[in-house]
Amino acid sequence: EKLAPRLSKDAWTAVVVLLGATPFASDLLRAFSRRGIDIGFDALWLQSYADARESSGRMLIHADVMRPVEGRGILLIDDVFDSGRTIAFARDHMLHKGAREVVTCVFARKPDAAVEALDAWAWDAPPRYLVGYGMDDAGKMRGLPFVGAIKGA
Repeated sequence: EKLAPRLSKDAWTAVVVLLGATPFASDLLRAFSRRGIDIGFDALWLQSYADARESSGRMLIHADVMRPVEGRGILLIDDVFDSGRTIAFARDHMLHKGAREVVTCVFARKPDAAVEALDAWAWDAPPRYLVGYGMDDAGKMRGLPFVGAIKGA
């Protein structure tokens, strides 16, 4: 609700952080389209987890955005906001490439995450390792049609 009015002005591009945020980004862009908001779309493939359940602390860019972002507003879309390292890295990367501004939106915000580091999130998640709806455990369970939590994680 609070993003739509902002995105209906000027030039904006949605940049999804691959791979986990893809289903959420698709649903979000369809919701914007139903409101008459049509923004550009691109992707940034980052990796910090590999096949582990905890971040390595090191960010790797597998594939950068394909379209120029200079002078554009960027709606940065990610799956889970926990430590904030991925979205901070992606935000800085977009600003370094010349983005006018970067607005952040994530599917799930973990309880200990800093709210002030985000512009919007869909829901407050439990402090568990999430799978389904694009989120995975070592490449598995990404296609579940629901969000689940790994027992013991």
